[in-house]
Amino acid sequence: MGIIINRGGSLTTIQDLGRIGYQNQGFAVSGAMDHRACRLANLLLDNEPDAAMLEATLVGPKFTFTEPNCFVVTGADLHATINDNKLQVNQVYVAEPGDVVEYPVRFSKQGVRSYIAFAGGLNVPAFMGSRSTYLKGSMGGFHGRALKTGDEINFLSPKHILPKIGRRFVPEDFSEIYGNHAVTLRVILGPQEDAFTEEGLATFLNSEFLATPYMDRMGARLEGPEIQHKGRADLVSDGIAFGAVQVPQSGKPIILMADRQSTGGYTKIANVISVDLPKVAQRLAGDKIRFQPVTVEQAQQLLREERRKLSQLAERWQ
Repeated sequence: MGIIINRGGSLTTIQDLGRIGYQNQGFAVSGAMDHRACRLANLLLDNEPDAAMLEATLVGPKFTFTEPNCFVVTGADLHATINDNKLQVNQVYVAEPGDVVEYPVRFSKQGVRSYIAFAGGLNVPAFMGSRSTYLKGSMGGFHGRALKTGDEINFLSPKHILPKIGRRFVPEDFSEIYGNHAVTLRVILGPQEDAFTEEGLATFLNSEFLATPYMDRMGARLEGPEIQHKGRADLVSDGIAFGAVQVPQSGKPIILMADRQSTGGYTKIANVISVDLPKVAQRLAGDKIRFQPVTVEQAQQLLREERRKLSQLAERWQ
């Protein structure tokens, strides 16, 4: 047993770190949009890094526990409650059978995606090595779709208690990106920055763009000044990485996200670095976005520092 869904919310799916190794065969990677929140949740529960959890978007679900288990909420604070008591983000709780977790039916003003992880993870079939849901392909997760009323999801290996559970919280501010409505995304230029004029590159790096309502698990369309190409915007299709910034003929950038297509035929001016992808995943329509170039070496160092910071948290309860 595990949980019963009483209300699915606006979009609640089962996700992990993604379906790695099959993009060359045309399969989307999928997985959590906010990898940082996903990793933090599993770390707090002593789970494997790729344990499956719920990803809730804007309006979260309502569900009832049918078996005791430890759980945690990370990512954006969408004001979840347990038995009408506020749940603190990044803090481990113990739930008993009959306990009800509920998100209010209202849209968030701070961040977009919340993650609900359970000790031991969720017991849904792995497809190509991942339990993540790919909605457009109707595969993975829970029958390849978003959760809805009446769905029953089992725990894989629940734990009613964890060592030093009272210390399993994150005192540092791990939520700085969620309430900030203006962010800077660090990017590595390329692979087709030579397809743009000098003016086009300057526009990309020196202008302010706005997040639009057209932002989903596949990509984030931005509004702002037109980024000029030297010629045509299309090219022979090549691979698409998480965070690739495509610029079609309209000159408006699109940041490709977790459910991106495996290949694409538009010029890519840059790629958002890994540690800044959660900033994209948590943007609301109207949020302001700027781009800042960094080197590959800088991006790698930033990623190492973030992983080290996450690992050091576990020392608090060892």
